[in-house]
Amino acid sequence: MILDLTRRHFLAGSAALLTGGCATMPMSPTASVRPITLVDAFSGRRVGKGRFQIPLVGVDRGLTAVLHGRLRGSVLTVAEDFLFDDGEKNRLTWHFTKTGPKTWSGRREDVIGEAQVQDLGTEIRLSYEADVMSKGSATRLQFSDVLYRQQDGVIINNAVVKKAGLVIGSIHL
Repeated sequence: MILDLTRRHFLAGSAALLTGGCATMPMSPTASVRPITLVDAFSGRRVGKGRFQIPLVGVDRGLTAVLHGRLRGSVLTVAEDFLFDDGEKNRLTWHFTKTGPKTWSGRREDVIGEAQVQDLGTEIRLSYEADVMSKGSATRLQFSDVLYRQQDGVIINNAVVKKAGLVIGSIHL
């Protein structure tokens, strides 16, 4: 009986992991949303609370993000101050450059190459690869974010986190 239960758990867990690996981008919002642009989302001071989760290795970290953004010409600069519930702090700065009517590219200290941004009217799509520092070591992860503004004006950022192309976690802010 123990072997059978273990086998069922293994098969269910494997199926869940494989199915989760198919979700390479976060879902678009299903509820009614208000228009949003990258400049709207990040200009001025913004504060967000959320979670960074990687269930496979037991990571579940609460975080607060304080962002300060300013547009100058075609460059949007966004300083991000992160405070994790365990006391760890981190500051990163995005430099987004407008590349077309609905597209931007972005650079940040930890980003490998350039982030690609699509400004789609009711949602913003952001994809990039970064070396994420935690407890003194870097781990290369891929991020696929969707940002949208709810009817009440609150901006939501949901992200799928991947390592070596496999979905391993999520961010909700």
